[in-house]
Amino acid sequence: MRNATINRKTAETDIKLNLNLDVCEKGVIKTGCGFLDHMLELFAKHGRMTLSVLCNGDTYVDYHHTVEDIGIALGQAFKNALGDKKGITRYADIILPMDEALILSAVDISGRGMLAINLEMRARKVGDFDTELVEDFFEAFATNAGITLHIRQLAGRNTHHIIEGTFKSVARAMRAAVKIDAEVKDEIPSTKGVL
Repeated sequence: MRNATINRKTAETDIKLNLNLDVCEKGVIKTGCGFLDHMLELFAKHGRMTLSVLCNGDTYVDYHHTVEDIGIALGQAFKNALGDKKGITRYADIILPMDEALILSAVDISGRGMLAINLEMRARKVGDFDTELVEDFFEAFATNAGITLHIRQLAGRNTHHIIEGTFKSVARAMRAAVKIDAEVKDEIPSTKGVL
Protein backbone atom coordinates (compact mmCIF):
# COMPACT_ATOMS: atom_id res chain seq x y z
CA MET A 1 0.00 0.00 0.00
CA ARG A 2 1.44 3.36 -1.04
CA ASN A 3 0.61 5.82 1.69
CA ALA A 4 2.23 8.52 3.79
CA THR A 5 1.53 10.72 6.77
CA ILE A 6 3.09 14.16 7.10
CA ASN A 7 2.99 16.21 10.30
CA ARG A 8 4.40 19.67 9.65
CA LYS A 9 4.41 22.34 12.33
CA THR A 10 5.86 25.83 11.97
CA ALA A 11 5.22 29.16 13.66
CA GLU A 12 2.64 29.80 10.89
CA THR A 13 0.87 26.47 10.32
CA ASP A 14 0.19 23.12 11.97
CA ILE A 15 -0.62 20.49 9.34
CA LYS A 16 -1.60 16.84 9.61
CA LEU A 17 -1.87 15.23 6.17
CA ASN A 18 -2.59 11.62 5.22
CA LEU A 19 -2.35 10.32 1.65
CA ASN A 20 -3.15 6.90 0.20
CA LEU A 21 -2.50 6.51 -3.53
CA ASP A 22 -4.13 3.08 -3.83
CA VAL A 23 -7.49 3.60 -2.13
CA CYS A 24 -10.09 6.22 -3.06
CA GLU A 25 -12.21 7.13 -0.07
CA LYS A 26 -13.49 10.48 1.10
CA GLY A 27 -11.04 12.03 3.54
CA VAL A 28 -11.53 14.91 5.95
CA ILE A 29 -10.23 18.20 4.56
CA LYS A 30 -10.30 21.29 6.79
CA THR A 31 -7.73 23.92 5.90
CA GLY A 32 -9.40 27.07 7.18
CA CYS A 33 -9.96 28.17 3.56
CA GLY A 34 -13.21 27.00 1.98
CA PHE A 35 -12.00 27.42 -1.60
CA LEU A 36 -8.83 25.41 -0.93
CA ASP A 37 -10.90 22.70 0.77
CA HIS A 38 -12.99 22.47 -2.40
CA MET A 39 -9.92 22.27 -4.67
CA LEU A 40 -8.28 19.57 -2.53
CA GLU A 41 -11.51 17.55 -2.48
CA LEU A 42 -11.54 17.73 -6.31
CA PHE A 43 -7.85 16.83 -6.43
CA ALA A 44 -8.41 13.71 -4.31
CA LYS A 45 -11.52 12.62 -6.24
CA HIS A 46 -9.99 13.05 -9.70
CA GLY A 47 -6.67 11.61 -8.56
CA ARG A 48 -8.49 8.52 -7.22
CA MET A 49 -6.71 8.80 -3.88
CA THR A 50 -7.64 9.23 -0.24
CA LEU A 51 -6.50 12.58 1.12
CA SER A 52 -7.07 13.99 4.58
CA VAL A 53 -5.73 17.42 5.53
CA LEU A 54 -6.18 19.25 8.81
CA CYS A 55 -4.51 22.64 9.00
CA ASN A 56 -4.50 25.26 11.72
CA GLY A 57 -2.86 28.27 10.10
CA ASP A 58 -2.50 32.01 10.52
CA THR A 59 -5.42 32.71 8.20
CA TYR A 60 -6.11 35.95 10.09
CA VAL A 61 -3.08 37.27 8.14
CA ASP A 62 -4.07 35.74 4.80
CA TYR A 63 -4.04 32.28 3.18
CA HIS A 64 -0.47 32.35 1.84
CA HIS A 65 1.23 30.30 4.57
CA THR A 66 -1.61 27.79 4.69
CA VAL A 67 -1.70 27.25 0.92
CA GLU A 68 2.06 27.02 0.45
CA ASP A 69 2.65 24.78 3.47
CA ILE A 70 -0.12 22.38 2.42
CA GLY A 71 1.54 22.25 -1.01
CA ILE A 72 4.83 21.36 0.71
CA ALA A 73 3.19 18.66 2.85
CA LEU A 74 1.27 17.16 -0.09
CA GLY A 75 4.46 17.04 -2.18
CA GLN A 76 6.35 15.33 0.66
CA ALA A 77 3.51 12.83 1.06
CA PHE A 78 3.61 11.92 -2.65
CA LYS A 79 7.38 11.48 -2.53
CA ASN A 80 7.22 9.30 0.58
CA ALA A 81 4.28 7.22 -0.67
CA LEU A 82 6.03 6.45 -3.97
CA GLY A 83 9.17 5.14 -2.26
CA ASP A 84 11.70 3.95 -4.86
CA LYS A 85 9.07 4.50 -7.62
CA LYS A 86 9.44 0.94 -8.88
CA GLY A 87 6.89 0.08 -11.56
CA ILE A 88 5.28 3.51 -11.92
CA THR A 89 4.22 4.79 -15.34
CA ARG A 90 6.25 7.96 -14.56
CA TYR A 91 5.03 10.23 -17.39
CA ALA A 92 1.48 11.44 -17.99
CA ASP A 93 -0.41 14.32 -19.52
CA ILE A 94 -3.99 15.43 -19.99
CA ILE A 95 -5.92 18.25 -21.59
CA LEU A 96 -8.97 18.81 -19.42
CA PRO A 97 -12.01 20.99 -20.22
CA MET A 98 -13.81 22.82 -17.42
CA ASP A 99 -16.65 24.59 -19.20
CA GLU A 100 -14.96 27.32 -21.30
CA ALA A 101 -11.56 26.71 -19.66
CA LEU A 102 -9.11 24.22 -21.14
CA ILE A 103 -6.05 23.19 -19.11
CA LEU A 104 -3.07 21.06 -20.10
CA SER A 105 -1.08 19.34 -17.35
CA ALA A 106 1.97 17.16 -17.95
CA VAL A 107 4.06 15.42 -15.30
CA ASP A 108 7.33 13.53 -15.07
CA ILE A 109 8.00 11.87 -11.73
CA SER A 110 11.67 12.55 -12.30
CA GLY A 111 13.09 13.11 -8.83
CA ARG A 112 13.80 16.69 -9.92
CA GLY A 113 11.27 19.21 -8.68
CA MET A 114 10.24 22.06 -10.93
CA LEU A 115 7.13 23.88 -12.07
CA ALA A 116 6.48 25.56 -15.42
CA ILE A 117 3.09 27.28 -15.30
CA ASN A 118 1.16 29.68 -17.52
CA LEU A 119 -2.28 30.69 -16.25
CA GLU A 120 -4.02 33.95 -17.18
CA MET A 121 -6.58 34.65 -14.50
CA ARG A 122 -8.62 37.83 -14.85
CA ALA A 123 -9.75 37.98 -11.23
CA ARG A 124 -7.32 38.60 -8.37
CA LYS A 125 -9.62 36.78 -5.95
CA VAL A 126 -12.15 33.96 -5.96
CA GLY A 127 -14.17 34.65 -2.85
CA ASP A 128 -11.48 35.57 -0.32
CA PHE A 129 -8.83 33.37 -1.99
CA ASP A 130 -5.96 35.18 -3.73
CA THR A 131 -5.62 33.59 -7.17
CA GLU A 132 -1.82 34.08 -7.26
CA LEU A 133 -1.66 31.39 -4.54
CA VAL A 134 -2.42 28.71 -7.16
CA GLU A 135 1.11 29.05 -8.52
CA ASP A 136 2.57 29.05 -4.99
CA PHE A 137 0.69 25.85 -4.16
CA PHE A 138 1.83 23.95 -7.24
CA GLU A 139 5.42 25.20 -6.98
CA ALA A 140 5.60 23.93 -3.38
CA PHE A 141 3.95 20.66 -4.41
CA ALA A 142 6.20 19.98 -7.43
CA THR A 143 9.41 20.93 -5.63
CA ASN A 144 8.70 18.75 -2.61
CA ALA A 145 7.31 15.82 -4.60
CA GLY A 146 10.39 15.85 -6.83
CA ILE A 147 8.36 16.05 -10.02
CA THR A 148 8.54 18.08 -13.19
CA LEU A 149 5.11 19.66 -13.64
CA HIS A 150 3.93 21.71 -16.62
CA ILE A 151 0.58 23.51 -16.51
CA ARG A 152 -0.75 25.51 -19.46
CA GLN A 153 -4.04 27.33 -19.87
CA LEU A 154 -5.18 26.79 -23.45
CA ALA A 155 -8.50 28.63 -23.06
CA GLY A 156 -10.61 30.18 -20.36
CA ARG A 157 -12.35 33.30 -19.11
CA ASN A 158 -13.81 32.43 -15.70
CA THR A 159 -11.10 32.37 -13.02
CA HIS A 160 -12.92 29.81 -10.87
CA HIS A 161 -13.13 27.45 -13.86
CA ILE A 162 -9.45 27.97 -14.70
CA ILE A 163 -8.36 27.10 -11.15
CA GLU A 164 -10.74 24.17 -10.84
CA GLY A 165 -9.62 22.84 -14.22
CA THR A 166 -6.01 23.14 -13.08
CA PHE A 167 -6.52 21.11 -9.90
CA LYS A 168 -8.51 18.46 -11.77
CA SER A 169 -6.04 18.17 -14.64
CA VAL A 170 -2.99 17.93 -12.36
CA ALA A 171 -4.80 15.30 -10.28
CA ARG A 172 -5.62 13.21 -13.34
CA ALA A 173 -2.08 13.50 -14.69
CA MET A 174 -0.69 12.42 -11.30
CA ARG A 175 -3.17 9.54 -11.17
CA ALA A 176 -1.89 8.24 -14.50
CA ALA A 177 1.80 8.84 -13.68
CA VAL A 178 1.76 6.98 -10.34
CA LYS A 179 -0.16 4.02 -11.77
CA ILE A 180 1.77 0.76 -11.71
CA ASP A 181 2.64 -0.46 -15.21
CA ALA A 182 2.17 -4.25 -15.04
CA GLU A 183 4.76 -4.85 -17.78
CA VAL A 184 7.54 -3.24 -15.76
CA LYS A 185 6.22 -3.56 -12.21
CA ASP A 186 9.61 -4.58 -10.81
CA GLU A 187 11.66 -1.96 -12.66
CA ILE A 188 12.62 1.64 -11.95
CA PRO A 189 11.46 3.59 -15.04
CA SER A 190 14.86 5.16 -15.73
CA THR A 191 18.08 4.09 -17.45
CA LYS A 192 19.88 5.52 -14.40
CA GLY A 193 18.29 2.91 -12.17
CA VAL A 194 17.02 5.54 -9.73
CA LEU A 195 14.53 8.39 -9.77
